[in-house]
Amino acid sequence: MRKLAVTMLDIIARSQRGRVCEYSRDGQVLTTPCMIRSGSEGPVGVEVAEGGRTLRFFGTSVPLERGLLTTASSGMVGEPVLEGPVEVVRLPLPETIEIQESAEVVVVPNAYELRKDPRRIIDVVVRLREAMGFGRILCMMGLGEPSTLALLTYMGVDVFDDSLPRAAGLEHVRLMPEAEVSMDEGDVAGANVASMEEELEKVRMFIRADRLRELADQRSFSSPSNVALLRLYDQEAYPYAEETCSTVGCRFGCNSTQALRRPDLKRYRERVGMYRKPEHKRILLLLPCSAKKPYHISKSHRAFASAIHTAQHDTLVHEVIVTSPLGMVPRELDACYPANSYDIPVTGEWKCEEKRMIREMVGSLISQGYDKVICHLGDDYELVEGLADMECTVVGDPTSPKSLENLDKALRAAAKDMGPVDYLVDRNNLARNLLEFQFGKEIADLLMDENTYAIGKFPYWKYIREDPQDRKRKVQIGMMTPERGMVSLTLEGAEIVAAAGFATVEIMDFELKGNLFAVGVVKADPRIRIGDEAVIVCNGQVRGVGVAMMCGREMTDLKRGIAVKVRHKIKL
Repeated sequence: MRKLAVTMLDIIARSQRGRVCEYSRDGQVLTTPCMIRSGSEGPVGVEVAEGGRTLRFFGTSVPLERGLLTTASSGMVGEPVLEGPVEVVRLPLPETIEIQESAEVVVVPNAYELRKDPRRIIDVVVRLREAMGFGRILCMMGLGEPSTLALLTYMGVDVFDDSLPRAAGLEHVRLMPEAEVSMDEGDVAGANVASMEEELEKVRMFIRADRLRELADQRSFSSPSNVALLRLYDQEAYPYAEETCSTVGCRFGCNSTQALRRPDLKRYRERVGMYRKPEHKRILLLLPCSAKKPYHISKSHRAFASAIHTAQHDTLVHEVIVTSPLGMVPRELDACYPANSYDIPVTGEWKCEEKRMIREMVGSLISQGYDKVICHLGDDYELVEGLADMECTVVGDPTSPKSLENLDKALRAAAKDMGPVDYLVDRNNLARNLLEFQFGKEIADLLMDENTYAIGKFPYWKYIREDPQDRKRKVQIGMMTPERGMVSLTLEGAEIVAAAGFATVEIMDFELKGNLFAVGVVKADPRIRIGDEAVIVCNGQVRGVGVAMMCGREMTDLKRGIAVKVRHKIKL
């Protein structure tokens, strides 16, 4: 009787679609992203003979050239072939792709034909990955080279081979992450393969730091086709890319125009595009950004605060930071990702794309109606010039004594005939806007109803709900902390969200002892993103709440790994 192989796929680290995986089979481990070598004696390798190439994969021999050898442009679709855990899918892809259930690895043997064709690369990778889900490894043969490894891994490719760097080396072409260069010397295949290995190590390092997009940005400049690949991927595959973007994150750099198009930044701008100003805010104050994040702890913004919060008129003032790559950041959102995490070169020069983005977003906000607009941007006034009749208050530096004095006077004069707004009303409206940014309007309305109010000082807000039948009975439903950058729910808050069918993770019937692992998940709301609040339910009852460590679809696809880092749970 043949013994069944024991296989496991563990995702060790993620950075959007890029990931570090450990695929193990009978005790042997393959760590991705990686490169399969020709003639390798390890558990995975490629052998080349007269009959074509054969992939050796943990004891299984998989012929890569058999039957009708179609080309990507032939229009003749071949049948996928399953050999053990490996399914070979030759280009062109069929219109409807179905990966066999027992397949653990999908290999495209003629992916070389896609080289330097960005649109077709994106189409093939996205369609395959959508069909494969998160629980399988994707190998694209003949496509990987040092300059494209970061980009292709960022898109979701796990495994490459050494055929392209070896073939280029025989033609005296040196492949490097920065460029390909024709050489006068002989065979440079060995140097090309070494560059592949070095780049793969960097890719794995950037994934573990959750900064793969930055490496992809850098590598995109190595060739026109790579520039086009990243640009088209951001443009045409946004829903696919955004699904794996975390709603929290570490510090990252936006050092190029292409970085403005990151899917997490685009998602932020879309959410803020639906932003509604607090009704009680009558004076719009436009402020510059700061190098230190979040803005409210920076030296410059503390100086602005000294001029803004000098009397009761401060509750009428709506502070909005004007910046690239985000466009604008209302003060109540400045501790949220990505406003709390980005770095951008500050030169005083603005690209056309940045100007257009900022003017559209700030113009849309102004159109919601303010009695007065005050601009404290200094030299960056050009970004908003002409959007409204506004008063400029900067003389020289925005933090100079004269500028701060002008700001104080302008705010006092603007609010002179306006009735003050109570601080409790101000805090409740701002706290509700934070909920709407995080959860959307429908859930924000449920969480912040007429019986709910906020207490505490920004950015440490607690959301308290009173029992309408007995005002002395109160429960906390959530809390905002700058360390996390969003509202964390209590079990009581989770009940409200779960009743609306939002951000729920359905589990098998068992008692939570610690974190929730993917193996216990039955289904999850596909709207859940990494970093979001996730409410764990079983048979309609809330069992716990915590932070999603996978996106919703990944929770249902995978059988290993932490799905939700549990904060609160009930005892059965």
